[in-house]
Amino acid sequence: MNKFKLYTIILWVAGMGMTSCLDSFLDSVPMTQVLDKNFYRTVADAEMALIGCYDGYQRTTSNGNMAFYVTSEVLSDECFGATGFADTRDYQVLDRFDISQSPSHNNIFNGTWGDYYAGIFRCNTLIGKLDGTDFSKDESARPRIEGETRFLRAILYFDLVRLFEKIPLIIVPTTDNVPQADPADVYKLIVEDLKFAAGNIPANAYPKSNAATNDGRVTRYAAEAMLARVYLFYTGYYAKDDLGITKAEVLAALEDVIDSKEFGLVEEYKSLWPASSYVPIEENNTLDKSGYAGMGNKETVFAQKFNSTQDYNGNLDGNRWLVMMGMRNTNWAPYGKGWGACTVNPALVNAFDNADKRKTASIIDIKSEGIEATYDIKDQREYTGYSNKKYTPTCFPDGTSDTGGEQNFQDSQDQDFVVIRYADVLLMAAELGSSNAQAYFDAVRGRAGLTPLPATVENIQKERRFEFAFEGLRYWDLLRQGLDKTASTIAQTQNVLSGGEADQVVISAEKIRKTRGFMQIPATQITLSKGVLIQNPGWE
Repeated sequence: MNKFKLYTIILWVAGMGMTSCLDSFLDSVPMTQVLDKNFYRTVADAEMALIGCYDGYQRTTSNGNMAFYVTSEVLSDECFGATGFADTRDYQVLDRFDISQSPSHNNIFNGTWGDYYAGIFRCNTLIGKLDGTDFSKDESARPRIEGETRFLRAILYFDLVRLFEKIPLIIVPTTDNVPQADPADVYKLIVEDLKFAAGNIPANAYPKSNAATNDGRVTRYAAEAMLARVYLFYTGYYAKDDLGITKAEVLAALEDVIDSKEFGLVEEYKSLWPASSYVPIEENNTLDKSGYAGMGNKETVFAQKFNSTQDYNGNLDGNRWLVMMGMRNTNWAPYGKGWGACTVNPALVNAFDNADKRKTASIIDIKSEGIEATYDIKDQREYTGYSNKKYTPTCFPDGTSDTGGEQNFQDSQDQDFVVIRYADVLLMAAELGSSNAQAYFDAVRGRAGLTPLPATVENIQKERRFEFAFEGLRYWDLLRQGLDKTASTIAQTQNVLSGGEADQVVISAEKIRKTRGFMQIPATQITLSKGVLIQNPGWE
């Protein structure tokens, strides 16, 4: 596996400061003379190192490797792999759970693997240095900083263990050749970290009222909500309840988020996303953005932050995966062009109730919106006529990229990824059996313009498909309902167009079962480990 050695703090904290980091709360001046041996002494040092940990989490996306979000969409039944007609078929390898789609693509996640363990290394380093830091001037800072750091380590591990299942579990900085751990041990560490974060980050550390400067910081409530997501996935997929936390405790944590009154449902569903709410104004070559609820709105429990200042000079702080989701080489304000990945499955479009406000807020209907006549269909693989509206680049009427920085549509994307929404908190609490389950369920459906349904587990899980379409949750929601359910739901034959000609997407349930729903471990990492790492079934 990759080996990480901390030579100087500039390599991973101060150096990351030069990338502009995440947002205003992460902006810092590079300290080029700071070394590991004279760092970690003060609260200010620890705060700077914490910034480096946030940056490590951001870099799992901004580095341009295979992003967790894109993977989640490609694997689900919401989207197909797509991309350009002449592009390589690495996305099809994932979409079909089938290495024979492109046998040479045995390193799809190599950069991702390295980015995640680099982030974990930063978190481990900071946690290990806290005992030697002088917190005498601000004793309350120690548990908060450790709580934020442990949350970040937990989410990094949660992504990794869901992708690959059997991964090295590293809790101290090391260059040892660490074997794969029992996944239960990884999940137990994740739960321990999240419990620590929930219990040690003060409830008033980062109030919503100050979201303009603290949006993206880990809060007690983010930890409580993430704890529920981890619990539901683990107990669902593994059919075991041995994480050291009870269902009642998880539900109580969600109720704490709700009772805090820090969050609420945004009134208009479409206002949650830029492309869903922006209105082009042709005469001024601009966009009316007044309908957008904005970053850090009351429904955002936790978001991964990005800036528009990424460039080719070493600044890495942008949302690199967003450009993959744009319509292939096609600008149609407010939708900006991209590389055509994750074309939308018509089965999802047809499954929406036409009265559901979430349908038009989530899906670009290329034909109905008048885009098809100018769409670059001959350069598009697996064209379905539909694209993702929630996470797509935006542009002005003249096709200019709607970003800051260098306005480079490929590098300057800055839309945040909302990891946890308040609607998810409500539905998870309802699914776990809250006494207010019906009210929570009704609130979510009511905003969508739908009539009430009984708040049964089955109905709640079905509702999640529409509430969280294209938010990177569907595949994991299926997988926690069982491998057979996942395989039978995703398996299909769908007619599409590739290069303007008839084509089919054929996904086999047997391929999904053979992989058990997990991804290929990068061949490079197996080689570096000298065979200590073992490839997952179905990817040999």
